[in-house]
Amino acid sequence: MSDTTETPDGAAILDRLHATITRYVVLPSPEAVDAVVLWIAATHAMCAWAHAPRLVIRAPEKRCGKSRLLDVVEGMCCNPLITVNASPAAVYRAIGTDTPPTLLVDEADTIFGGKNAEANEDLRGLLNAGHQRNRPAIRWDNNLHRLEKIPTFAMAALAGIGAMPDTIEDRAVVVRMRRRMAGETVAPYRHRRDGPVLRKVAVELSAWLRGNLAELERAEPVMPLEDRAADTWEPLIAVADLAGGMWPARGRTAATVLTAEAEDSGQVSTRIRLLTDIRAAFITLGDPPAATTADLLAALNDDPEAPWQGFGPTGLTGKRLGDLLREFGISSDTIRFPVGQAKGYVRDAFTDAWQRYCPTPTRGESVPSVPTSFSQVNPGTDSSLGTDRSVPRHVPGTDQSVPANQSVPALSSQNELGTDGTDTPGRRRRGGAA
Repeated sequence: MSDTTETPDGAAILDRLHATITRYVVLPSPEAVDAVVLWIAATHAMCAWAHAPRLVIRAPEKRCGKSRLLDVVEGMCCNPLITVNASPAAVYRAIGTDTPPTLLVDEADTIFGGKNAEANEDLRGLLNAGHQRNRPAIRWDNNLHRLEKIPTFAMAALAGIGAMPDTIEDRAVVVRMRRRMAGETVAPYRHRRDGPVLRKVAVELSAWLRGNLAELERAEPVMPLEDRAADTWEPLIAVADLAGGMWPARGRTAATVLTAEAEDSGQVSTRIRLLTDIRAAFITLGDPPAATTADLLAALNDDPEAPWQGFGPTGLTGKRLGDLLREFGISSDTIRFPVGQAKGYVRDAFTDAWQRYCPTPTRGESVPSVPTSFSQVNPGTDSSLGTDRSVPRHVPGTDQSVPANQSVPALSSQNELGTDGTDTPGRRRRGGAA
C-alpha cells in the first residue's frame, strides 16, 4: 500500500499566512509584511535556531495598528504568551519550561520608558540575553544553597509607541507602523470568530516546519547582511529558502530594506553621537590640535537639535563628558594653551575612535551636522596653537572673534553663553534626558 501523505507546500502556507495578516492589518510596506510572515513562521522552529530574533512593532502615535498586529501574531505564532506588564521573575519561569513560549509584550513603551526604565532593567537584560542560545541567567537559590541556571532563549515580540531600547532593536526585526489613510480598509478582527482561522494557519506552519527541523538546523543561508543583523535575520531567511518559490528573494529583500531603514532612522547610541558632534566641534573651532573642555561643551550645548542641552540645567557637563568618553579610552588632561593652562582634550586622542565608530563620510555621503550658531571655518586655514596667522577665531556662544594667535577664552559654564540674554539658566531647553 503506497503512502499517500502529501509533502506540505511551504510557499503556499506562507502565502496563506501573508493573506491572513493583510486581511486584518495595513503594514507600511510589502517588505514589512514579508518580514512579519517569516518571523511568525520562524517561531514554529525555534529549537533549530542559534538566535531568536525579536520583532519590534513600533508606531509614532496611537491607533496605528500595532496592537492589532500583535493580536494577529498571537493567533499564528507558536505557543504565544501575551502580556502588558510581566515581572522578570515570571518571564524567567515561563521561558524555563520544557516548551518555551513566544513572548508577546504589548505597550512595551510603558515598561522601558520614563521612570520605569531603571526598574525594568532586568527584563531588558533578559530580552537581550535571550537573543542567543546558551546565555542563561544565573541566580543563587537560598533554599538549596546552590547556583541555578535559568534559560533565557525564546522568541519575543514587543509593541509600543516610539523606539524600544537600542540594545533590543539591534537584535530585532523592526516594523514601523503608520496610521491608516482614508481608503485603506481592513476586516474587523474578533478573537472568537477569527481566532480559529488563525490557529488553523498555525497548525499548518507547525506541521511543515517541524517536519523539516533537521534541514533547518543544518541551514547556512547566504545572507545579504553581516554581524548581528545577519544573526537576527538568518532564521527568517532559512524559512524562506525552505519554502522556495519567490520567498528566498522576498526574504532577502525584506532583510535588506528593513535593516537599511533601521540604519537610516538616526537611532545611534549617545556615545557615537557624541563622537560625531565632537568631530564637528573641532572643525568649527578651526581644527586645533587641542581644545579646552569649556570650548567643546559650549559647542555641544549650543546646538538646539542635539540632545546635549537636555543633560541637566546647564546641559552636558565636563564630568558627564568624561564619563561618556572613558569607554573609548579618551580622557581629558591639563593642557598648556597660549592664555594659560586649562583642562582639555587633544584632538589626536579621538582619531582611533572616529575611524572605528564614525568614519569620515565618503564622496556622496552626508557630513556631520554643524550647529548653525557657529561660524564656519575651513579646516587647515586656522592657526596651530602658538603660531601667528591672520584668520580670526570665533568665540563659541558670542558674537566676538579673537586674533588667530590668541586662544579662545574658556567659558566657565553654560550660563555665560549668549551675551544677548537668550541663553540664561532659566531658558526652556529642548531635548530628552540622558
